[in-house]
Amino acid sequence: MIKAIAIDDESMALEVVKAHASKVPFLDLTAVFSDAIEGLEYLKNEKVDLVFLDINMPDISGIDLAAMLPKETLVIFTTAYSDFAVKGFELEATDYLLKPFPLSRFLKSCQRAQEWKELQPSDGPDHLFIKTSEGKIKISFGDLLFCEAAGNYVTFQLEDQKLISRMTFKELESMLPDYFIKTHRSYLVNKRKLDRIERHQVHLGKYVVPISVTFSGVLD
Repeated sequence: MIKAIAIDDESMALEVVKAHASKVPFLDLTAVFSDAIEGLEYLKNEKVDLVFLDINMPDISGIDLAAMLPKETLVIFTTAYSDFAVKGFELEATDYLLKPFPLSRFLKSCQRAQEWKELQPSDGPDHLFIKTSEGKIKISFGDLLFCEAAGNYVTFQLEDQKLISRMTFKELESMLPDYFIKTHRSYLVNKRKLDRIERHQVHLGKYVVPISVTFSGVLD
């Protein structure tokens, strides 16, 4: 479930968001605000996953407000002005809804937010320790591109370093966050590090990892 709020100085626009949100089963719109300052105060005390945010508002613009939010908070900008789209995406907004937007377009944005939320790290550990010939080494999940199995050994590929540890792939899978996915029976890939997806392979920086027929639908 995605916990969300909406901030917009136009009451009619808030009613549209509320009506659309009531039809999205995985979205919980917990509050709406016609005053940006009140919305910001709420966000200081309450953790939300997503903010539907108008851009052109008095006192403080949506662009400025978005820059104050925690990095993990997703933002979908809602505005009547297409000129703000580029700036919105510079702030890594999840999406940009141009008013008036139909339910189908709103739903698509919510689905995109759900996908982004699933890729974010959970509240669990952000690293693991592996045993190598040089002793135990800490690997941050954010630095790990992919893992490759070879018998009872696993290769951990980082940007410019390769580490090898004795373990089974099954053991490894239980240690990694859910944004590491199998593209092949011998490969686990960090979905957040993908640069390009092709029919039979994926690119992660200078590395190429195969996609087997069995796992061909995992990145659809």
